[in-house]
Amino acid sequence: MIRSDAWCLLTEFTQSESLRKHALAVEACLRAYARKFGEDEERWAIVGLIHDFDYEKYPTAEEHPYKGNEILAERGYPEDVRRAVMSHADYTGVSRESNLEKALFACDELAGFITATALIKPNKSLAEVDAKSVRKRMKDKAFARSVSREDIINGAAGLGVDLDEHIAFCIEAMRGIAAELGLAGKSG
Repeated sequence: MIRSDAWCLLTEFTQSESLRKHALAVEACLRAYARKFGEDEERWAIVGLIHDFDYEKYPTAEEHPYKGNEILAERGYPEDVRRAVMSHADYTGVSRESNLEKALFACDELAGFITATALIKPNKSLAEVDAKSVRKRMKDKAFARSVSREDIINGAAGLGVDLDEHIAFCIEAMRGIAAELGLAGKSG
């Protein structure tokens, strides 16, 4: 597996800029966790990048991530990578056993929520986001209502990390690619 192939897979199936940015955000978070846990950074990053590659074409619970799993198998992606992708959706029934699977679940919804929090800041910048501001927004049920707060909380617990530390860790990981995410702030 090489990142350029994973990026081509993502862009082949995903035209939406926001979904591509979500993939990049989750990739950054998983790369950082792989480094923290002494795991294979490239492997973990690729899982983050491709976890939702099929979502735009196959958005229903009957299809996503099942169709993606079939495509990944056809293209020779290893079983542990496919299993991690399958495990990120609770409804598949694939339990999260490995640190990779737990980290993907923990970072998926949170990356989207951090992005939403940054987008309402005056300069639309990750530099303006901290764990406290994310926690405050989590209490507002009308804000980013499609993001499961329960998944964010359970994801951190499943990974065995403190929620505030997890949020801060992911913010920092995403700051490393803020420009790619369109969250480096408004110029001028």
